[in-house]
Amino acid sequence: MSPAGPGETLPELSSPPSTAGDTPLSRALRRLLQRRTAVFGLVVVVALVVLAIAAPWIAPFDPLLTSFSLVRKAPSAAHWFGTDEVGRDLLSRVIWGTRASLGAGVVAVSIAAGVGVPVGMLAGYAGGAVDAVISRLADAMLAIPFLILAIALAAFLGPSLTNAMIAIGITATPIFVRLARGQVLAVKAEEYVEAARAVGNPPLRILLRHILPNILPPIMVQATLAIAAAIIAEASLSFLGLGQQPPAPSWGSMLNTAQRFLTQASWMAIFPGFAIFLAVLAFNLLGDGLRDALDPKSG
Repeated sequence: MSPAGPGETLPELSSPPSTAGDTPLSRALRRLLQRRTAVFGLVVVVALVVLAIAAPWIAPFDPLLTSFSLVRKAPSAAHWFGTDEVGRDLLSRVIWGTRASLGAGVVAVSIAAGVGVPVGMLAGYAGGAVDAVISRLADAMLAIPFLILAIALAAFLGPSLTNAMIAIGITATPIFVRLARGQVLAVKAEEYVEAARAVGNPPLRILLRHILPNILPPIMVQATLAIAAAIIAEASLSFLGLGQQPPAPSWGSMLNTAQRFLTQASWMAIFPGFAIFLAVLAFNLLGDGLRDALDPKSG
């Protein structure tokens, strides 16, 4: 480059953009926030969590308080969602029912992931007979329709919300077993895992330090989507009388009661049904957004 002549200025050298603080987590969060549907799902999920936690302070009435002078009253300024067959405020019951549905989803998926991920990692890393036995057991459970198996387990354990959570969690476990196994099979062939094995790292350290962090993104996505399926399963079990027991509020049990009054009081079915629809939609949209945001090939 020739020196500048009289009256000329040297061009300014542009410095490379700073990448300080640009971590994989921040990039994933930025990609997530760029997707409107994912942001909508995240906002709805956060709102439902707030409703579930703050139900005692947000609900305008006691969800168990009956009033035979208010039986099946249509939505009004006093009762925004109307009242049910014994005069209970539907808005309060829908808000309190959020606890049962979200609790069932989170607890059931925690059970499924807590059992399925370690078992799947063991099958994928150990291989051989261990992999064959675990895979065949998972395939056998997956051969039974999800809801049918959940109903059978809930009926065997007895009707209660806790038993419904356990039944849903056990039923969803094979999904996480197969996912974790497949991810481990792909990751354990990577060079950094081979290097860790070559320098003498024990298998447990390799699994926890080198493999688990790299298979967490798809597991997180699957967990989010599984919560949506668990909410539907809990509502179905409660609808059949195998989940949350009356008079405790649950979206599924509220629909079970409402089926007898669809022509006289349709609002009894509309609002808990819409709550189920909105919750499942929000978790599915959030799961899809997480899948795109956590994909390293995304822009």
